[in-house]
Amino acid sequence: MKYEFFALDIDGTVFSSEEIIYPVYKESIELWSKATGNALDTPGRERIMLEIGKPVKKIFQNLFPQLSEDDRDTLSDSVLRLLCDKIAAGAGEYYPEVKKTIDAITERGGKILVASNGRRPYIEAILGYAGVLQHVIYPTYIDGEKIFTKSDIMRHYTSIGLDAKKIVMVGDRLSDLEAAQTIGCDFAWCEYGHAPPGEITTWQVKLEQFSDLLKYA
Repeated sequence: MKYEFFALDIDGTVFSSEEIIYPVYKESIELWSKATGNALDTPGRERIMLEIGKPVKKIFQNLFPQLSEDDRDTLSDSVLRLLCDKIAAGAGEYYPEVKKTIDAITERGGKILVASNGRRPYIEAILGYAGVLQHVIYPTYIDGEKIFTKSDIMRHYTSIGLDAKKIVMVGDRLSDLEAAQTIGCDFAWCEYGHAPPGEITTWQVKLEQFSDLLKYA
């Protein structure tokens, strides 16, 4: 099966924040605690990683239910700034051959979409540093106004006339599978990503590495 549109998740698909996520959360929480005078424990790395792939507001609701929404938003903004700074400095891990694969897909006529629960600055920092941001068409991000989830992003793509049968949703977590099911497109599961055992039980394509995507372009 060949596809025209490749809707890419980001974290766990093209990039892994695993090595930087805990230090960033720890630093952000320490800064917030110092600024507010309220002590707040940093969740463990594994606890944080279980939340990766969900919408940002949901992540912070789950990790810090004791905080007000305003406090959670302040903390998440701090995490975002620090993450983007670290990515711009070369931190984090890109999966092998991301740029080469995306360049090759576009050379073959494939089109790159983004379908991530991450915020725009984070996504663009990752794709920009990788040198592939220019390949993204119809850039669509969660805005907290009309688009709240990855599934909303996929619905937007079909609403502007993209044929779901020509789209493959590429990702590693349940939210990616659900986004594909929302519009009835195929799902390419990144087996190498962050999904815990048993989370993903169905897919149309299984990718052992990102470059396997070339087989479908």
